Amino acid sequence: MNINKYSLSYRVMAAAALLPIGLFFTACHSSRADDENEKEDGRVQVKIIHLQKSQLDASLKLPGEIKPFQFADLYAKVNSYVKNVNVDLGSQVTAGQVLATLDAPEMNTQLLEAQSRLHTKEAMFRASRATYERLLKTSKVPGTISPNDLDMAFEKMSADSAELLSSRSSYHEVQQMLGYLVIRAPFSGVISQRNVHPGTYVGPAGKGSDKPLFRLEEQQKLRLSVAVPEIYTDDAHHASHVRFTVKSLPGDTFTAKVNRIAGSLDVKLRSEILEMDVANKTARLLPGMYAEVQMPMPGKKDVYIVPKSAIISNSEKVFVIKAVNNKAVWIPVKCGNESNGQVEVFGDLSDNDQLVQNGSDEIKEGTPLTAVAK
Repeated sequence: MNINKYSLSYRVMAAAALLPIGLFFTACHSSRADDENEKEDGRVQVKIIHLQKSQLDASLKLPGEIKPFQFADLYAKVNSYVKNVNVDLGSQVTAGQVLATLDAPEMNTQLLEAQSRLHTKEAMFRASRATYERLLKTSKVPGTISPNDLDMAFEKMSADSAELLSSRSSYHEVQQMLGYLVIRAPFSGVISQRNVHPGTYVGPAGKGSDKPLFRLEEQQKLRLSVAVPEIYTDDAHHASHVRFTVKSLPGDTFTAKVNRIAGSLDVKLRSEILEMDVANKTARLLPGMYAEVQMPMPGKKDVYIVPKSAIISNSEKVFVIKAVNNKAVWIPVKCGNESNGQVEVFGDLSDNDQLVQNGSDEIKEGTPLTAVAK
């Protein structure tokens, strides 16, 4: 009697233990069935955006170089020695100021020789002119002077006149060459290089000709030069002002107006040069500095703009996924300007087209789509 009682209790406990296991297998069977139904259905849940035309105002960051507005490397024109140097590195000079004087003793000798020849030719011309004038006056009395003698006197005077002009030209040439012994500043600026000292031999063929005597730079006004890649040249033509910063002045932002556009591309870099004039009266900026230029790029009006996440790129093409009758269709596109996660797209698109916001090339053509709330 007791054995049957225990047997009955054992059977109840065994049934209770097996009950959760049965429920577990039932739940697993239900979950697998749901997964199989989802696979058979093949639908992908996606977020949808409705395409509309707009305008994207972006900006382009480019490296720029600050240059002097104008500069000149000053060389000696004649072989000579440096006599005096009146400026040094960093000197502020004005236009016409004497920077250095050179000494060429042989030039003084050449000047004396040219002057002597000039005086000789002047005397010869005066004598031949006086002879011709006397013969001309005497020839008015018939039979006194033959026409041939008068013609010869005239030709002699003309020849002496030509030689006088040649001598005078040679004299002025030597004078001008002596003027090159005084080195003057062609414009106001700063001496950024000084490569000579008194006693240095300089000249076109001398040892000092490999480097300039001085380098003069105008720094009150500077040029900011930027190379714009070919793809952005059309937008850059519409830019009027740019903003830029330099590493040596963190936190300071400068503004410059676009003054010059090259109008052609550099054949090596495939870029177009833009130049901006920068006022620098306080001399905070220095030629040679590199600048980070932020150029506004006003976008085209009435273009389609999509999030960057909607654009898919693979080895074959760049495309977006369009939902047509709740199925995926790949639409090839070309991208334009980009700003703040938004991109201009150009392709076979229309207003109110439904595009997948987070596209992926795993969503194949024809894949059923289910739109979900954003």
